[in-house]
Amino acid sequence: MATEAKEGTGLVFHPMDQFIVKPLFGDGAVGMFTITNVTLWMFIAVLCITGMMVLGTARRAIVPSRSQSIAELAYGFIYKMVEDVAGKDAVKFFPYIMTLFMFIVFSNFLGLIPMSFTTTSHFAVTVVLALAVFLTVTAVGFAKNGLSFLGLFWVSSAPAALRPILAIIELISYFVRPVSHSIRLAGNVMAGHAVIKVFAGFAALAAVAPVSILAITAMYGLEVLVAFIQAYVFTILTCVYLKDALHPSH
Repeated sequence: MATEAKEGTGLVFHPMDQFIVKPLFGDGAVGMFTITNVTLWMFIAVLCITGMMVLGTARRAIVPSRSQSIAELAYGFIYKMVEDVAGKDAVKFFPYIMTLFMFIVFSNFLGLIPMSFTTTSHFAVTVVLALAVFLTVTAVGFAKNGLSFLGLFWVSSAPAALRPILAIIELISYFVRPVSHSIRLAGNVMAGHAVIKVFAGFAALAAVAPVSILAITAMYGLEVLVAFIQAYVFTILTCVYLKDALHPSH
């Protein structure tokens, strides 16, 4: 994490090394079908979700087990979010939104395990998630409302002279959604992990080791919070976008 420079007494940090995508087998180039560390930890996330939501609730009881309690809590939390934010007619999309939340939150928490890989720190992952939301919402908007969906971009409550300008702004902001949606998640996750790596590098210096350890502990606690909050933010924004698709008029 930190090594003494060959010349001088400074330290050389490589906080971004933890985000390098590497093949699991061999040292060749990473191609489209190469099994990488990203593939491994995404698969582990899916296994963990399946274990909690399927195996953990296979033997449901009136007095729930720990796994059943967590699964039911997650289910109720996301169901209420969808219903409150997007409306009752959006409940049909609950399975998709629940899957998004569970995948992101498990990927974030698994990334906090030492020597693991944080898949949601890569734009290649978050962009795909954001584009899937964008395309789904757009398709639902046109399927349900037809050309009336374009009313989302026409601010009828504004003065007539400003409506064309506002329509252009609304159109630009709509197509920027997948960019902001993906960057927010990846950027926050990547930044936190990089800071922890920097503090861990300073732990090699005896003079500042105690302070560095305290800083790592504080940052780790913050990252636990961020892991949940970023999954929550991504999911609630999905619900907001879905509400716009179902009820596009201003």
